[in-house]
Amino acid sequence: MSSIFVRGGMELRGRVEVSGAKNAVLPILAAALMAASGVTLLESVPRLVDVLTRVEALEHLGVRAVWREDVLQLDAENLTTSEAPFHLVSKMRASVLIMGPLLGRLGKARVSLPGGCAWGATA
Repeated sequence: MSSIFVRGGMELRGRVEVSGAKNAVLPILAAALMAASGVTLLESVPRLVDVLTRVEALEHLGVRAVWREDVLQLDAENLTTSEAPFHLVSKMRASVLIMGPLLGRLGKARVSLPGGCAWGATA
């Protein structure tokens, strides 16, 4: 068995930059749809496929998205549709999260069954 020995007596100093988490940012992106005015500014947003797919789906709905490094600025004031595009929604389970904000803002939502990885036994 391996061992690690730590000898104390010295003060720890430094700074650690913590990156954003995909599973935290996906629901936050959906919640940004609720902002009928103003801009939502998100920092430390990871540029992962699921995040980029969600941003593309929001843009389809009429959200203006601007990236500046790991900062994402969203303007959801002028939503143009309540229908999420199938080709994007079908890629991830978290897409179902946009239904609530769309219903709250527009009074209707059309979102296909979410996709993502298969869970459980497959036939």
